[in-house]
Order: sequence, then structure tokens, then C-alpha cells
Amino acid sequence: MKKTFNKDDDYDREAEILKVLGHPIRLKIVAGLMSEACNVKKIWECLELPQATVSQHLALLKNKGIIKGRREGVEVFYHVISEEARGIIRSLMHVEEGDNPPL
Repeated sequence: MKKTFNKDDDYDREAEILKVLGHPIRLKIVAGLMSEACNVKKIWECLELPQATVSQHLALLKNKGIIKGRREGVEVFYHVISEEARGIIRSLMHVEEGDNPPL
């Protein structure tokens, strides 16, 4: 289904998502989470970044409504909830659902 823009709010939302995804680390995180939900430890190990750095990026993505955490015991697994972000990633990187782009 093709999305039509008819309100300033639509453009504002898309622009906000583009700003958040404009950082290479956040782009990698979202692309990776499109193929499978991951916990923080797996994400920072894959990215080879400090846990604090990854947590800051995850918090921003979560606050902007792009990802959501799901608690399983003591771990939180993150997954992409924004269809707009999914579409942007697919367009930019030719990533299909189920592909495994490196985090």
C-alpha cells in the first residue's frame, strides 16, 4: 500500500525518523533488529562498542518509537516496531525481512 502525505504531522514524523536513523550506529542497530530481536549484550558485542554507548542509542530509538523492549526474565530483547523505519531501512539498504545484516 502506498502512503500518502497530506498533513504536516506526516512530514514531521518522517523527518524525525530520518534524523534518528542518520547516525551509522543507530542505522546498524535498526537494520540488525529487523531480522531478529536481540538483547543489549548481543548488540554491543556485535558492534564491538561499549555497553553504555549502545544503551544510549537504544534509549533514543526507544524514545522515538522506533524500537521496543520485551522483557524475558532478567533480559530485555529489542525489536523494531516502526513500519516507517522498516521501510526506510529496506529502501536504503535493500534489506528484506529475515535477512541477516551485520549489526
